[in-house]
Amino acid sequence: MSQKSYDKSPTLYLIPTPIGNMDDMTYRAVLTLKEVDVIFSEDTRVTSMLLSHFDIKKKLISSHSYNETNNFDKLLSYLNEGKNVGLVTDRGTPVISDPGYQLAKCAIENNFNVVALPGTTAFVPALIASGLNPSPFLFYGFLSNKQSKRRKELEKLSSYPFTLIFYEAPHRLAETLKDMLDTLGNRKISISREISKKFEEIYRSNLEQIASEVQDAKGEFVIVVDGNYEEKNFDNLSIIEHVNLYIKEGKSVKDAMKLVAKERNIPKNIVYAEYHKKEK
Repeated sequence: MSQKSYDKSPTLYLIPTPIGNMDDMTYRAVLTLKEVDVIFSEDTRVTSMLLSHFDIKKKLISSHSYNETNNFDKLLSYLNEGKNVGLVTDRGTPVISDPGYQLAKCAIENNFNVVALPGTTAFVPALIASGLNPSPFLFYGFLSNKQSKRRKELEKLSSYPFTLIFYEAPHRLAETLKDMLDTLGNRKISISREISKKFEEIYRSNLEQIASEVQDAKGEFVIVVDGNYEEKNFDNLSIIEHVNLYIKEGKSVKDAMKLVAKERNIPKNIVYAEYHKKEK
């Protein structure tokens, strides 16, 4: 069922806020914050400072990743009363690696309008300033904080012919870069930190070299990695040669065999049996 966004019916507005520089707040976002009846906020303290900066006074309701589903009734109550609701997160665009998805889904399922305002999103400036191919790209967000899971995620992405975009926290950056080098190979990479803030920096290099450049860097990071654009043809390689090719690139025997099985579209046990024949 389609909905007209501007039919004057009660609406949930998803409102982007600056990720660093207050001047990035759009004129429309300020007007919308002034016009809505109530604002659902990831952190009411952060939002209070934002509203104060623009001389706006509104009722704030705490709505973060741990209580979002508990706010369904409050949201629907306001919308059923004919009121317009704003939703903001601490920084950037709601729903993009931030809370907001559950409330937006709730409003849609109850036939209320959801309108998303264009605005600040960290991965877009990181991509267009990276010097890497901007299209097509895949925005992944945060990888798992568990290494085994993170490496599996990266292995699945390793064959994608798209520029890959990730968010990462400073305390996991070194581990994530090592896992990327092990699973993706030595690709071109760009890392943007503190986008739009006073100490914004962009590191551009390859995965082998960049770890040493960012080892003491602090702040919030967007990682942009080159896609896999190689046309691979392994018809001229035996399974053993194929596995050894990846071992030479630094992958473990186990990871190399898994990758060969995937690329040849054959069961892993066939690769395992063939590779270990040479040991007999």
